[in-house]
Amino acid sequence: MITFGRAVAKHRKLILLIGVLLLIPAGIGYFNTRINYDILTYLPEDIETVKGQNILKDQFGKGAFSLVMVEGMSDKDVAALEDKFRKIDHVESVVWYDSLVGLEMPKEMIPDRFYEAFNKGDTTMMAVFFDTSTSADETISAIESMRKVAGEQVFISGMSVMVTDLKALTEQEEPIYILIAVGLSALVMMLFLDSFLIPIIFLLCIGMAIVWNLGSNIFLGEISYITKSLAAVLQLAVTMDYSIFLWHSFEEKRKQYDDRLEAMAEAIAETVTSVVGSSITTVAGFVALCFMTFTLGFDLGIVMAKGVVLGVISCVTVLPAMILIFDKLIEKTRHKPILPDMHGIASWITDHYKIFLVVFVILWIPAIFGYTQTQTYYDLGATLPGDLGYCIARDKLTDNFQTGSTHMILADTSTSRKDMHKMIEEIKKIDGVKAVLGADSLIDPSVPDNMIPDKIKNLLESNQYKLLIVMSEYTTATDEVNAQVDAINESLHKYDKTGMLIGEAPATKDLITISNHDFQVVNAVSIGLIFVIIAIVLMSASLPFILVAVIELAIFINLGIPYFTGTALPFIAPICISTIQLGATVDYAILMTSRYKSERFGGADKKTAITRALAFAMPSVIVSALGFFAATFGVGLYSRVDIISSLCILMSRGALISMACVILILPSLFMCFDKLICKTSKNFLPAKAV
Repeated sequence: MITFGRAVAKHRKLILLIGVLLLIPAGIGYFNTRINYDILTYLPEDIETVKGQNILKDQFGKGAFSLVMVEGMSDKDVAALEDKFRKIDHVESVVWYDSLVGLEMPKEMIPDRFYEAFNKGDTTMMAVFFDTSTSADETISAIESMRKVAGEQVFISGMSVMVTDLKALTEQEEPIYILIAVGLSALVMMLFLDSFLIPIIFLLCIGMAIVWNLGSNIFLGEISYITKSLAAVLQLAVTMDYSIFLWHSFEEKRKQYDDRLEAMAEAIAETVTSVVGSSITTVAGFVALCFMTFTLGFDLGIVMAKGVVLGVISCVTVLPAMILIFDKLIEKTRHKPILPDMHGIASWITDHYKIFLVVFVILWIPAIFGYTQTQTYYDLGATLPGDLGYCIARDKLTDNFQTGSTHMILADTSTSRKDMHKMIEEIKKIDGVKAVLGADSLIDPSVPDNMIPDKIKNLLESNQYKLLIVMSEYTTATDEVNAQVDAINESLHKYDKTGMLIGEAPATKDLITISNHDFQVVNAVSIGLIFVIIAIVLMSASLPFILVAVIELAIFINLGIPYFTGTALPFIAPICISTIQLGATVDYAILMTSRYKSERFGGADKKTAITRALAFAMPSVIVSALGFFAATFGVGLYSRVDIISSLCILMSRGALISMACVILILPSLFMCFDKLICKTSKNFLPAKAV
């Protein structure tokens, strides 16, 4: 590695130039990578709700749909608005009672249940179907066009509207995320490092790697809005360590070498060895997300694993080049570091290790209890800011029509009219079902098929399937709607074994089942991968148990706190945090353990070795954890998108909890299990002692 280090130091200007030039294709890739705002598209393709959605699009030409409420308009004006909607690109059809029975039919002759499904007081409801999918760019464009032709009396709801508003909100907030993360990280490092300029260089170097990473996402085709919103902040937070390690190593080598180029070469060689080892655990944490059946995990995992690798490359190439080029300016901005010498604190901790062992044991009880009791939610739309158009329309839909969600049934056309009628009547009696709309619910079963008007057939039937719309008063992702979905499926399959129930609520119910399974798989994979990596890197059979136990306690505490504060987490949070916090902060433990190992191998006794290791590691661990905290906490406070806010708050808090556990509890476990560690680890004691 020393040869590599000397090459980087020698060709520093060329390396910096190449790094800057790579920003050009990266920028092009960034602006041409599509962003997906619909998380339900990450469900597996082989489940019934996804298959049914594809059938609806292929055979009926219907992809997304929205419910539109019109207040205080006459039927004639509503019909005029319907015509305007129909003329918008990618609007496939508009359904309300005029579409099915015509305005010429007197309202008195329309069945009450049918009329009331579309009318409540002075409010009229219509369903608008699009020929493109929920989150397609064409659908979003159509929603925006509908809003332009609609007046203030018109309110549009539905998943596609949520996607449209979510896109606008996140695009507005994302630049602020970067500014907050960069500003607070720079402030922390300026205080805790010994130069005002070096944090700026760190951030420029990491920023370059972030742009490379985001630009290279073009090869994935698209990424989720969650990944896009978190990628830059998370990459900044988890790769800051590597820059700090290089800087501290360079500072140490400059005391040993008069030639700054040789000092940097040695620092690069040392950093490559330590950073590659520690970064593997972080990469492993993100790779574990790729084992999720819900492929949002693969999306986030691949992007962040790639970001960590690019962060390491930038740290050992571009960062040394920048430090050497701006060396004189760095020297001029030196100041006294704020952190004191840590040997006194380290000695006090090791002297009182028995207290911290007791704390370690006791903390597991509330941590596990809170961890297992913390509630999660799946209806992401319910946590969006109330002033968004989607939320206003959603509330009006609930208040005026007592409709919380809408399902669709695809029934085989071979099902007899008599059976369809029986099925519809059964479904209407299910708790929470407001109405069932379809050709068979509108027309008496005694009427022959050839007498059904073509406009109804064209809207609600294809060659293979009949379409029914089920209005539910229950909200998506609630226990009530999940029970309702089960009951509807039971009635449906009684009369049609191949029938499908689709829509946001059934798909979300599948998501709940899948994510519960994914959480267990990802947890096991991440712990297993990191356990093996620690065992190989530290050549020990006992240390993986100790290090993983310390960080897992920190994770349990972090994810258990929401229970005691009465906070519900987005469903993706426990899965992501359990892997990210483990992968990103186990580095703190590895750093201290490596020094403890070298001190013991050098002949130091147990207490001296552990005290020195703790004193050595504390400054790096504190600065790194505070940098992680700063990069994520501000974003968590600022973001109005709850899933982004929750993940950032959890990551920021997790960094501090992991820091405290590593500094206070890990040395205590070393003091307790030193004999076992030495016996079960290679190169822990000098050959003479062995």
